[in-house]
Amino acid sequence: MSLTYGFALSGALLMAFTLAPSLCSLLLTGSMREEEMPVVRGIRRTYMKALHWALEHEMIVIGLAVGLFVLALVAVPFLGGEFMPALEEGNLWVRATMPVDISFEQADRLTGEVRGIFRQFPEVTNIVSQLGRPDDGTDPTSFFNAEFLVNLKPHKEWRKEVPTKEALIAEIEGVLGKIPGVNFNFSQVIQDNVQEAMSGVKGENSIKLFGTDLALLEIKASEIEKVMQQVPGVKDLGVFHLTGQPNLLIKVDREACARYGLLVSDVNTVIQAAIGGQAVTRVYEGERWFDLVVRFLPEYRQDVEAISNIQVSTPDGARIPLKQLAAISLQTGAFIIYRENNERYIPIKFSVRGRDLESTVKEAEAMIRKQVTLPERYRIEWHGEYDQLQDEKKRLATIVPLSLVLILFLVFLAVNSFRDAVLVLLAVPFALVGGIFSLLLTGTEFSISAAVGFISLFGVAIQGGLILVVRIRDLMEEGYDLRTAILTSADVRMRPVLMTTLAAAIGLLPAAVATGIGAQSQQPLARVVVGGMLTSAVLILMVLPVLYQLLHRWENRKQEEAAESDATSV
Repeated sequence: MSLTYGFALSGALLMAFTLAPSLCSLLLTGSMREEEMPVVRGIRRTYMKALHWALEHEMIVIGLAVGLFVLALVAVPFLGGEFMPALEEGNLWVRATMPVDISFEQADRLTGEVRGIFRQFPEVTNIVSQLGRPDDGTDPTSFFNAEFLVNLKPHKEWRKEVPTKEALIAEIEGVLGKIPGVNFNFSQVIQDNVQEAMSGVKGENSIKLFGTDLALLEIKASEIEKVMQQVPGVKDLGVFHLTGQPNLLIKVDREACARYGLLVSDVNTVIQAAIGGQAVTRVYEGERWFDLVVRFLPEYRQDVEAISNIQVSTPDGARIPLKQLAAISLQTGAFIIYRENNERYIPIKFSVRGRDLESTVKEAEAMIRKQVTLPERYRIEWHGEYDQLQDEKKRLATIVPLSLVLILFLVFLAVNSFRDAVLVLLAVPFALVGGIFSLLLTGTEFSISAAVGFISLFGVAIQGGLILVVRIRDLMEEGYDLRTAILTSADVRMRPVLMTTLAAAIGLLPAAVATGIGAQSQQPLARVVVGGMLTSAVLILMVLPVLYQLLHRWENRKQEEAAESDATSV
């Protein structure tokens, strides 16, 4: 949207220098009579009365303006923050993470049970489930992972007791939470793909605990999980466990093999053939062929006891059970090892619902720092939307000041006065007030979309201030006194200022109040511009003339005092 906005302004600028003058020369011929509508005349009379009062009560007006600005700054911490507002896609993407050692049959049964639960909700139209990895192999997971695409009816067809998607998710969570040992994560199709790319795990946000010892990583991750459970707003919390994979360990005794005249490779061959299977021939079906593999029946290899009794033939024809030639045990090993930049880590995924992301993560950070002690060379990194939000804030901390400096330079070129350029730039805090209060009153969190709105808002607001200040300067150069120049300029420039600001506000008003699918990404930008334009129009027309009068009179007084001082010294 920011690119569209930029291209639109560029096109408007090009038209103003080329097409508009040509059309004026063709269409605006002959004498023209200007008439104002009654509404405009009423606004003008009210405005001029208010401006006369403001010019007589400078300190009150400036005090009110400064008070509004300070109040807006105080309100900033209450806005909350997120990277980008979540789009409404009309579906749910639910991921179920089961124990890593679950069998395929159990996972399939649980998947069917979850599908049945989704069908109980009248808001659901259909469910598509996937157990394990996809056919194309692009998602390396096992059948402990099941994913569900839950398509929803249009919101107007939902039950009255379910006003929002968050309420629907909470209701579904209440039922799914009764299934033991399964962790659920709620998202949307597009949102899930984007968030997984940002967080690096299957979740909206993630904490990555880096370290070397897998067992210690598991312990500390569990401690962090317990702390995160205490943070309001944290949902879909879960640890991606590294261990839990059953491993069959067969350690061949070389001395025992030597006593029976066997090589270690002989024993390994028997184990491979009995448990893993061995190709004995090939089977051809037309132009296709594949190996025919034979191995022991399941009852002879299904547990440690059965494997211990596998018979190994010696060179003299004797048959020795495997347990006399090797130590056999069942141990728990690593199921998966996550690495990033060649460092081991364990991820803890979580989502945030019912609260803004930034304040939630900051509270969680403080609690983890206080309650979890990490060994040396172990560290925590936050990934996902929060990480992206912090990166963008750092980038904006550079871009916004540079933009304001560039705007100040351009305004200085236009008015050839640093004092007047700074006065014009005061339109920025005027616009900032409206943008902040607009976000606060509508319950919209600060996001990158809102930041783009503020940047574009500053430019339009400065344009309104420039229109007024340039006219005041022109009249003073023509010989008007300060008060007359201000009043005349305000009277003449009221309509252009209002048109500039209100046109931008009205143009984005539909996007500010839209509620359809995809509208959420436009709302912060639009609401910032609408609110900022409304306050900047009022403050530019009322406060800027007062500031101009105050600063110009103070400058004249300084010049008079300097002149008197020079005369006295002479």
